Amino acid sequence: MLGILTVLIGLTVTLYLVQRQFIYFPTRQNLPQAEREATQRGLEPWLHEGQFIGWQAPYPDGNATGSILILHGNAGAAIHRTYFRDLFQSSALDTRFDLYLLEYPGFGPRPGSPSEASLLQAADEAITQLQQDSHKPILLVGESLGTVVSAIAGSRQPDAVRGMLLVTPFPNLAVLAQQHYPWLPAWFLRDRFSADEALANFPGPVAFLIAGQDVIAPPGLGLAFFNGYPGIKRLWVEANAGHNSIAYSPNRAFWREILAFLTHYPSRRAELSRICTPGTLA
Repeated sequence: MLGILTVLIGLTVTLYLVQRQFIYFPTRQNLPQAEREATQRGLEPWLHEGQFIGWQAPYPDGNATGSILILHGNAGAAIHRTYFRDLFQSSALDTRFDLYLLEYPGFGPRPGSPSEASLLQAADEAITQLQQDSHKPILLVGESLGTVVSAIAGSRQPDAVRGMLLVTPFPNLAVLAQQHYPWLPAWFLRDRFSADEALANFPGPVAFLIAGQDVIAPPGLGLAFFNGYPGIKRLWVEANAGHNSIAYSPNRAFWREILAFLTHYPSRRAELSRICTPGTLA
């Protein structure tokens, strides 16, 4: 019996120590390989103090009026998110944004290891650099894992961040883990990403975009996040979309609505809770 108990304790400790290998799923590249792919995709390296931190796509005519910082989802790497550039720099939206794709430590060609601390530090530094370099309004766009990074990092620098868009969001890692591993106790997680607690103090507008058929970040979690947020908010639901099938087409009316909400709504603490039905998204 003592031997079995010892083995179980050993397995538990091992799983606790290596759990990040089961949380983060980066695609790794060396920098020369990534730069060649970036050139093909129309992206430029984004550097901080001479070190690679992601990719940038300045607005084509150089006359951007704002910056969008993309905090991407869990799988792959930032270089795979050029659909955000194609969307937010489309002439169909009548907006003018420089676009920045932050790479997380341990993803793509960026050195390091992914963890809550390293991802949040990277986001904090990126927001600070954008504010110092451009002095333009900053919008954060978080996707899946990036929604909790955005919510926490944006709430830490509310004077720098004009607003946030959270795509396929969830309120914290513990409730998401419970959806997929109901036997896992919350205390077991080393990284928690308590975005719902952090976002409560953010004074700017927050747009929530939920996929109605999402099986990775179930829509109920996004709705709970939205309902629990006491600030300036609007909700869009794309009823027939899955986690990875949001329609990133500038011709869909809701993108214009989202950008208008984030750029024009006053940045002050207030209650705004208008829910858009799926019919609005047609």
